[in-house]
Amino acid sequence: MPLDTTMTALNAPVPAHLSFPVGFEPTKVSDKKYVVNNATDEYIGIVGKGFRCADHLTFFEGVQRTMCETLDEADLTGADVRWRSARKNAWAMMDLQLTNVSARIQNEKFSTTIMPRIIALHGIDGSCSNQVFFGKIDAFCTNGMISGSYDTVRRKNTSGFTMDGFIHDLRKHRQDFYKEAETMNQWLNTPMRLQDVNDLILSIVGTERKARKMTDLYFSEAASRGHNVFALYSAFTNYATDDVRSGFPLRNTGGDTQAESMWKREQEVSKWISNDNFKSLLQAA
Repeated sequence: MPLDTTMTALNAPVPAHLSFPVGFEPTKVSDKKYVVNNATDEYIGIVGKGFRCADHLTFFEGVQRTMCETLDEADLTGADVRWRSARKNAWAMMDLQLTNVSARIQNEKFSTTIMPRIIALHGIDGSCSNQVFFGKIDAFCTNGMISGSYDTVRRKNTSGFTMDGFIHDLRKHRQDFYKEAETMNQWLNTPMRLQDVNDLILSIVGTERKARKMTDLYFSEAASRGHNVFALYSAFTNYATDDVRSGFPLRNTGGDTQAESMWKREQEVSKWISNDNFKSLLQAA
């Protein structure tokens, strides 16, 4: 189904493999039912008897239509849209980067451009609530990041999505983005005490094995960015963006869950930067 004429500024059609009609069939358990891809007749999940949902196409086109009606056309033109899926396409993610909106952050050694992201999640098997998050992308390394405190992210994961709430967030997204860019510029110009790096990272990420590998990743990021808080943040977002390049490969569980697992890492990073020990780095500067 093509996008309607109100959406011409945003060229982001939902991929064919996510545009299937959803059906349900009863199981032998009285309070459960199967989720069925009605285009292929494939069984892709089991949910409670009372579970209801829209298909991916309906949800994502609704999100896109709202964006086109709320944001300036210039903001949406040329947007870079990436689609990810998991659980036999029952879990889907639209990661949209607004390449026409940007902010530069810099210090004496390094500069980069960051751009806003809008991330929409939709599940038809009960694996996630339907939500839209805002974030940023670092143009230098394409590390992605989601915005907001961990408490806010967690609340979005458990509360219901509403278009009214989304419209409210869209209307202030530019203001929020530039405010966050100022914070990142402050991080980029706040030095780290090298003798405390490993202990600090351990206090944030929680396990010695992960802290050792994250410390190595921090020094790799600091080689180009300098020894500052933003380099530590970049190490965290590298972990959540590229499981191979970061040195934190995902475990092969035999399931179709890689995209979902990487999204969970983004939420994990949100928790880390909400940690008091991370926030204290600016206070101590």
